[in-house]
Amino acid sequence: MVPKMTSMAVARPLCSHSCLFLAFSLVSIVSLLFFSNSLLSDPNLRISRGTVETGINVFVAELPRSLNYGLLDKYWSSPPDSRIPSDPDHPTRKPNPPKPGKYPENPLIKQYSAEYWIMGDLETPPEKRIGSFAKRVFRESEADVVFVPFFATLSAEMELGNGKGSFRKRSGNEDYQRQRQVLDFLNKTQAWKRSGGRDHVFVLTDPVAMWHVRDEIALSILLVVDFGGWFRLDSKSSSFPERIEHTQVSVIKDVIVPYTHLLPRLDLSRNQRRHSLLYFKGAKHRHRGGLIRKKLWDLLVDEHDIVMEEGFPNATGREQSIRGMRNSEFCLHPAGDTPTSCRLFDAIQSLCIPVIVSDNIELPFEGILDYSEFSVFVSVSDALTPKWLANHLRSFSDRDKESFRSRMAKVQSVFVYDNGRADGIGPIQPDGAVNHIWKKVQQKVPMVKEAVIRERRKPVGTSVPLRCQCI
Repeated sequence: MVPKMTSMAVARPLCSHSCLFLAFSLVSIVSLLFFSNSLLSDPNLRISRGTVETGINVFVAELPRSLNYGLLDKYWSSPPDSRIPSDPDHPTRKPNPPKPGKYPENPLIKQYSAEYWIMGDLETPPEKRIGSFAKRVFRESEADVVFVPFFATLSAEMELGNGKGSFRKRSGNEDYQRQRQVLDFLNKTQAWKRSGGRDHVFVLTDPVAMWHVRDEIALSILLVVDFGGWFRLDSKSSSFPERIEHTQVSVIKDVIVPYTHLLPRLDLSRNQRRHSLLYFKGAKHRHRGGLIRKKLWDLLVDEHDIVMEEGFPNATGREQSIRGMRNSEFCLHPAGDTPTSCRLFDAIQSLCIPVIVSDNIELPFEGILDYSEFSVFVSVSDALTPKWLANHLRSFSDRDKESFRSRMAKVQSVFVYDNGRADGIGPIQPDGAVNHIWKKVQQKVPMVKEAVIRERRKPVGTSVPLRCQCI
């Protein structure tokens, strides 16, 4: 009988341990499910590659409407742009009905429309912004950054387009007056005084945006298409300085953003056989780093399967560009007056493999994207070697080119701003350009906060040196 009792005595604890383990497992699973549902139900949290990715809190500076959407009203009632022969926004033979809230189609302006789409997202009612990485807050104390809602590009381009030659002057320059109005307003706010403007975000996609007050916003977070517009060089100089002054622009604090593409998106399923090797459409003669264009033109223009066209994507040139990019395996992207142009993003939307010839280029969302997966990078010295570039491009197999295009198709949406709304105010694409911009801005926030604290603790009458460990 003893063995039987012993057996029963041992059996009870084993059953108890199993029950406890099962109960603990159930509790753990329920807790995990509850936690996961909480994360997924919170629009300010994102799950990415197994980690929780939080959004960024954005306070919008309370600038008067005349400095953003009011500028659109002024634009649509203005005369045609003096710089282009046919202004699509101001037809000469038809009445020009007001288009409230719509951004210009003028290609000289549209390519820099990031300011409009970022603002449109922030103006969207909170309950509709479930896909937005930026959470709009209404107290400065809750914000990671302060967004400055000044349509700086539109302001600058309207002044340039009036044909009066007043852009570089201050007297009689409406753009300068608006720049001054923005800075005078910000300088009086507690947010600016607290950080010296370091945590303020300005959209300066046009290389000449806020040209007169750049020294006053140099410490802020600047959204720019490249750093080329920040150099003071002779117009005939062929090279940029190796070191960029971090008191102007820097990859440490600023964010490179894409141009707005001017050509429509081509889906991979609609891609057809391409008959030319390389395509380029643009100005043959440029200044500074763009001097390479004429040299490349002279080397490539007589190649039988390479198409080189002069022009700009206006009404006629746009259709030529669509045909040219969709009919070519590769699209040439040489430096212009600045290292980049909207041509790169038109090529991506056209599934035309970019050939980037620009030793000083900075690209949007690097660290998130690997451009070498869908682009070909060529040094200036190699590109200017006779026959080298054409032979290099011919060395890619059909399978190589199909792989480039397949990977390119997966990132087309990353460079799209448009949310499909006539007035720009509405939910953005979760995988589009605006969200990627805010993700890059969020990466700058810890360094910005460190700089603010360092500045705050300095003794009266001393200065903390501006340092930059640029890479």
